[in-house]
Amino acid sequence: MSLARHPGQPAGSAAALVTVAHGTRRAGGNEIARQITRGAGIALGVESTAAYVELSEPLLEDVVRGLDRPAAVVPLLLSTGYHVRTDLPAACAGAPAHAPVVLGRPLGPDPLLAAAQVARLEAAGIEPGAPLVLVATGSTDPKAWRDLRAASHLLADQWGTPIRTATLTGLGPRPEAVLRPGDAVSPYLLSPGLFSRRLFELCDELGHPYADVIGPHPLVIDLVADRYRSLVAGVAATA
Repeated sequence: MSLARHPGQPAGSAAALVTVAHGTRRAGGNEIARQITRGAGIALGVESTAAYVELSEPLLEDVVRGLDRPAAVVPLLLSTGYHVRTDLPAACAGAPAHAPVVLGRPLGPDPLLAAAQVARLEAAGIEPGAPLVLVATGSTDPKAWRDLRAASHLLADQWGTPIRTATLTGLGPRPEAVLRPGDAVSPYLLSPGLFSRRLFELCDELGHPYADVIGPHPLVIDLVADRYRSLVAGVAATA
């Protein structure tokens, strides 16, 4: 594993950016994380790499163990849950003494993600203000459901109508129980994979229009860069 160095950036000039996505067996889904990470690294002028919790390489724990400089770890996860509370801190604890890492909070909820969702809805031809359901993967962690409700409120602020929330697993109602005639669907999913395929097949079956996954939208790249800056600034302030 090696960190990507970007043009004009001297070696050792700043903490590295490490992102961590869940990982999927679908290659295209993992590529989304790499595109976001590459874009943020270029914007920041720092070395960067995309890592994964499972199902794809490199794993976060391996990236962290191989660091040769301090790093800011930005999760590409849209809500809290077991991975955020347990797996990521455990992986970051394996950083070498000469290359400490600081771990950020989940990427969502955030207004920039909501704005990216709106852009995906508009690109899909869904009329602004149409009745909308936000559909997320879901989790058994009650705090994750809280995050999803917050994400729905942020989307509602930008879309202009109340947003209902559904999940594909874990806590919360399933899309079939929430969707009403005329509803459109906004996937609260960063990358394509098993869950997006399941959701899109359901929407096609029931006749509901839907947006694409959030993906490597420029606003997502901006958000990752903002999170990196906040993490690095926080470390500098306490050094």
